[in-house]
Amino acid sequence: MAEVVCLCNEVLDVDLRKFLDTHPIDSIDELRDQASICNKCMQCQDLVEGEIYLARMRRRQGVGQN
Repeated sequence: MAEVVCLCNEVLDVDLRKFLDTHPIDSIDELRDQASICNKCMQCQDLVEGEIYLARMRRRQGVGQN
């Protein structure tokens, strides 16, 4: 079941993961610059940064498997 990551923008965790898996975002600042997924409310910063980290790890594992 999907959970809300960002209350301000009503972003679901599954939507954020899909976006991060298809865009090489390495920081929350890059996410703010490239998408309207995150503004600077800072309420969800820890959750979003965690998702960015996990996406970066998935990308690295994907590169290592090729």
